[in-house]
Order: sequence, then structure tokens, then C-alpha cells
Amino acid sequence: MRSVRAYVGTYTGGESRGIYLLEFDSNSGRFLSDPVLAGETEHPSFLAFHPSGRFLYGVNELKTFEGRPTGAVSAFGIDAATGRLLFLNQQPSEGTDPCHLAVDAAGRNLIVANYSSGTVAVLPLSRDGHLQRASSVRHGSGSGPVRDRQEGPHAHMVLLDEAERFVLWADLGTDRILVDRYDAAAGTLEPNAPDGVGVEPGSGPRHLAWHPSRRAVYLLNELSSTVSAFRFDAARGTLHEFQTVPARAGASHGETIAAEIAVSPGGRFLYASNRGDDDIAVWAIDGATLGLTPAGRVGAGGHGPRSFAIDPSGRWLVAANQASDSIVVFRLDPETGVPAAAGSTVMVPAPVCVLFGPSN
Repeated sequence: MRSVRAYVGTYTGGESRGIYLLEFDSNSGRFLSDPVLAGETEHPSFLAFHPSGRFLYGVNELKTFEGRPTGAVSAFGIDAATGRLLFLNQQPSEGTDPCHLAVDAAGRNLIVANYSSGTVAVLPLSRDGHLQRASSVRHGSGSGPVRDRQEGPHAHMVLLDEAERFVLWADLGTDRILVDRYDAAAGTLEPNAPDGVGVEPGSGPRHLAWHPSRRAVYLLNELSSTVSAFRFDAARGTLHEFQTVPARAGASHGETIAAEIAVSPGGRFLYASNRGDDDIAVWAIDGATLGLTPAGRVGAGGHGPRSFAIDPSGRWLVAANQASDSIVVFRLDPETGVPAAAGSTVMVPAPVCVLFGPSN
């Protein structure tokens, strides 16, 4: 049996109390345990591991923390035997409603995106995994044409390039991918030249996913439910759009909100989820051009697929359906990439993201 731990970030209140832990069998595609509370903390909507595997970090998606208009980030030690989390410390995220975070490969810094305030902050990490106060804060500016969603900047995701010279962040409020130069030793971010690239007005950039070759990055636009593909110049940190495709079915009607995007481990397929339509779309990725061709779609097995993750074996996709409190397992067809329901579902209150650890 090949088992892997899965941590689930949630919205607290109601039934949820924090970060939940599950054991997943990569052979059968089934969960081996009911969810257990691994770490109690408020609104840990997105999670990230330290590269050592000894620590886990979660945003606290809050509007106020320590009496200030900011959210927070929490640090936890991971018990190697049980997977349970030991709270280490908490620091302000230097912006309201932090919604995404990333840790650099050396474990020197954590970078967090704050949605409502449109800021991105760098928080240095100590050797024992503790968070330190922010060493750099970047403020977005501008707005977009969708008045109720784009009244100001909204940083939604941060992503490091392979060499970790640049940080890309998706700004839903201004229809831009911002590119910053990243200095890991100093823990600073500075605008690149040029400082990013725009997309079609009203698109609402949300999440980004690298192709394994790092020659392209794919952007999921939340408001337009489209995917934009960009070539990346690793020397200059510049992005050049070469394709945009719809993420929802042509016959779909009514409101839908795109949510998550991911590339399969081998780089052959791209996946994106749509809330409202409650489905997951699939594209084949051309090995030479890295362009996208529709390959299929499948219902998410629940309501509000806020996120999904592909397990380390690359054989299974698990969808976190926030509105139906469920995590549903799909088998990935190795030839077509299209998911098929595997019959395994586990109930977790208000799941937002799933983070797989290494195999046991």
C-alpha cells in the first residue's frame, strides 16, 4: 500500500475548526481515514509546505489581526509519526484577506498574496520554521471594468519562477500579471521592467500554473472563465501571451466563476475548475508549441469546486467542493487525461484546498 498524507485548508465557523488531515491510498484512489483536525486555526484557506517537509504554513484569511487591518499567516511543525500539527507562531500578512502563499526552495522566505488590500508581502523564515515580520511589502494599484469585483487591486496568487529570480502575482482587480524581481537573501521584491502584462479587461486573473518545462505558464481568469497561455523569458522575466481559450462549456448559461488550474506532472494535460457550472475542464498540451486543445470535461461531484489537486503518483485528481463540504476522487486516464469518478468521497467542512505530502 502506498499512502500519502493530505492536508485540507478550510473556512472555519460552522463545523470547521482549521486544517484537516487525511490518509490517501495512491494504489486504490481511496481515503484510508476519516478527516481529523490536524491543527486548529482560523480560516486557513490555503496551505504550503516548507521544502524540508518539517513545517506547514497556512494563511489566516482575516480582515483584522492584532487590532490592525490585516490578515495573518500561521506556522506549524509537522509530527513525523502522526502528521499532526504543532502551532509555532503567527505573523501579520500585511494585507487583508490573505488567500495564497508560497515558500521558496531554500526555505528562506514565505511570500503571501493579500486579496482585499491588493498587497504581496515577504515573510522571512527562521531555521526552526518560525515566521518573522515582513521584510518587504508590494502594493498593487488600479482597477478594472467589473465594478463589484474590480474596484481596486486584488492579489490572488504568488508564483516563483524556476531560478527564483522573479515572483509572478495574479491581480484580479486590475487584469494584470505583475512580475517582481526577487532577492531571497534580502527578502525583498522590486518591480521588474516591464512590471508585468495585461489581459483582456474584465477577465479577472486568479491562479497560475507552470508547465514543467517552465517555457510557459497558464493563467486562469476567474471572471471571464478563460485560460490564457504565456511564454516566459527566464532571463528578462517577461511574459508573452500566445493563446486564450474558454474554460466553460459552450452551451453553459448563467454565472460561473473559474477557480483552480493545474498541469499534470508529465506536462501533457491542463485542468481548470468552474464553480457555478461545477465542472472540471481538460485540455491536451501540445509537446512542441505548449498550446491547448480541448480534451473533455467532467462534473466535479459536488458544488463549488474551489480547488483540486493531483496526487504525487499523477493517477488521481481530488476536487475540494466547498459548497457541498466534500472531497471527491477522480481517476485520470493516462491517454486522454480526462478524469472519471472513482467512487471515493469524504466529507470535510468547507474545504478550500488540498495539499498532498510525500508518499509514506
